[in-house]
Amino acid sequence: MSVRTFPTTGPGAVPDPEVAAMLAVLDAGFPDVAAMTAADARAAIRARRAAPQRLPDMREVRDIAIDGPGGPLPLRVFGPHHDGGALPVIVFAHGGGFVFCDLDSHDEFCRSMAAGVGAVVVSVDYRLAPEHAGPAAHDDMFAALRWTAQNAAALGGDPSRIALAGDSAGGNLAATVAIAARDAGGPAVAAQILLYPVIDDDFETESYRRFGTGHYNTTSAMRWYWQNYAPHGTDDVRLVPTRAASLAGLPPSVVITAELDPPCASGDAYAQRLAADGVTVRHRRYDGLFHGFLSIASLSATVAAREQIWSMVRDVLDPA
Repeated sequence: MSVRTFPTTGPGAVPDPEVAAMLAVLDAGFPDVAAMTAADARAAIRARRAAPQRLPDMREVRDIAIDGPGGPLPLRVFGPHHDGGALPVIVFAHGGGFVFCDLDSHDEFCRSMAAGVGAVVVSVDYRLAPEHAGPAAHDDMFAALRWTAQNAAALGGDPSRIALAGDSAGGNLAATVAIAARDAGGPAVAAQILLYPVIDDDFETESYRRFGTGHYNTTSAMRWYWQNYAPHGTDDVRLVPTRAASLAGLPPSVVITAELDPPCASGDAYAQRLAADGVTVRHRRYDGLFHGFLSIASLSATVAAREQIWSMVRDVLDPA
């Protein structure tokens, strides 16, 4: 089955001045996490974060805790304003290199996705590395999927339209849990939504060679994330989805990559492999954009990209 690709500006296009300015600020100001302990990196990242504005407005937002593999597992459930019947449900894993970020760091993004797609979003506060090395985060995400499948109707959701989603490291978790759910015979997953996902630990791809420094997300940081998350190696499909013998039978997929992101080539290749194994794929690479851009709501390019991506997600969750 072929990949359905979407046009971009094309590599080599004139850089957007707003994007270039934002990238310069991020690259100059982001902490050198590879030289820090995990605790110090978390503190530095948290200090950079503005106070959550809790926008856009939701019909309902609930913080709950479920029984997880490592104890209580916090979730935040976003219910958008809507008229009509049951909505699709998106189980979302935040990015942060498996080491930092939380429910608050991605609160605005989850609200915007819930409103833009028209879906209930269940955000998962999974255990972080290195205190909880992989596959702890994967196991938490799988537990959240199982809980959501059992409780979707009570959330105002449609149990037949549950998607897995995540950005960056969260994209890895969405991808590995989609495989685990397939191999376990459920819960049924209607779609996987992978936003500049961290697919594997191959640091020799073209995008790593070209964009591994000077573009905010760095090769050294990515190595550090993997060392924290997978200190005993990555030969485990629960850590690296490409370790699966086949991707056949996985749900329809939305794969978003960013040209200036070191993991971009791996995400592009994963979209191609999904399609080669018979999975319906909607894939768009955003040329001229960088890792994490979808979380920067003030960026004009982000506003436009979100609208395009929400439309792609609506299409895959409600193909009729």
